Amino acid sequence: MSGGLVALLDDISVLARAAAASIDDVAAASGRASVKAAGVVVDDTAVTPRYVEGLDPKRELPIIKRITIGSLRNKLVFIVPAILLLNAFIPWLLSPLLMLGGTYLCFEGAEKIWEKVSGHGHEAEEEAAAQDEDTIVKGAVTTDFILSAEIMVISLKAVLDEGLNDSFWYLLAVMVVVAMAITFVVYGTVGLIVKMDDIGLALSKRESGLSQTIGRGLVTGMPKLLTVLSVVGVAAMLWVGGHIILVGLEETGWLPQPYEFVHHLEVLVHDATGALGGILGWLTNTVGSAILGLLVGAVVVAIMHVLPFGKKHEGEGAAAH
Repeated sequence: MSGGLVALLDDISVLARAAAASIDDVAAASGRASVKAAGVVVDDTAVTPRYVEGLDPKRELPIIKRITIGSLRNKLVFIVPAILLLNAFIPWLLSPLLMLGGTYLCFEGAEKIWEKVSGHGHEAEEEAAAQDEDTIVKGAVTTDFILSAEIMVISLKAVLDEGLNDSFWYLLAVMVVVAMAITFVVYGTVGLIVKMDDIGLALSKRESGLSQTIGRGLVTGMPKLLTVLSVVGVAAMLWVGGHIILVGLEETGWLPQPYEFVHHLEVLVHDATGALGGILGWLTNTVGSAILGLLVGAVVVAIMHVLPFGKKHEGEGAAAH
């Protein structure tokens, strides 16, 4: 009896160690996958605060909560099952779908620049300000769906590239961890950003001189931070979208020359700049990706807004408005 009990406890110990190792593997893979998707995460964090600009401060956090729930639903109910099924049955489709999402990001970034240059951005802001909460949340969750799909596909490809474990349940566990971690990090950060002025106002009313100084700094810095985030968001869209297309063209074999050129240039800069080679090499790749993203985005913007049928479509939309 005692021997059987000892054997049972030993088996349980082995299973517990195996489970702990599996959890460690999932956590480590999730962390590495999240890092690979960092560009889109920055984009997501930078884009979201604009959805609550100009709204009643009391409604900012409830709206962000609704967007957070919508983002989790996007990832866990639709995106993760879809990409795992695609990976299991038609894995070759992942890269084209990723490139399609990258093209959308390029379009979004180029469109923001076009609106700024052409003066249409102010009209878009006025129209957005007139929307009700349901419309705002729906628009934010729709944009989040594209960005979340990019994040999850990039994360999946990062895990698959490691080649350690490609079982369905392992990938599912990693994707769920990545989905939840990134969602809470992104929208937790967004919540802090949009309430920064309220936090600053509360600090400025305290008796402590240091608290008042910090509070006033937060209040005055909020508009500048939103401006910086807007610029970062546009740059991230072009960089991430362009890089996705650049890598996708090489992986699919459709047009590998752009990737080879940018990679060759990156290596040259890396080797020629010594201690700064890592940073400057990465920056070279980033700039090359952003240029490609801007070119691709400009083509789509021209199709959607500049060409005759695009102008006609805008005219009809303005008349209806």
